[in-house]
Amino acid sequence: MSKWSGIIGFTETTETVPGVWEESVIERKYFGDVIRQKKTVLGGDKLTDDIKLTNDVSILADPYIMNHLRSLRYICYMGVRWKVTDVEPQYPRLILTTGGVYNGEDET
Repeated sequence: MSKWSGIIGFTETTETVPGVWEESVIERKYFGDVIRQKKTVLGGDKLTDDIKLTNDVSILADPYIMNHLRSLRYICYMGVRWKVTDVEPQYPRLILTTGGVYNGEDET
């Protein structure tokens, strides 16, 4: 098990002017442990293959993340933003599972 320190990104929808809503990203620093690492190369009809990094990162749950689980979008690992695909509560910790690269698009 290796240690991890990095950014977790959350999205928040705010009204910028009356009737106009925009999504902004809030990043917070967290610490934890990488408890599983798996890399998958996804071949296909593309010129270059996609990479799916399936890591399980265990972090200590704080009140902010518990209140904003629905807006949890990505975790920074090795300089790349990876989508959070699963959250497993194991109080007082959360196990975050990563998927493909996060491109800033909300896929929920």
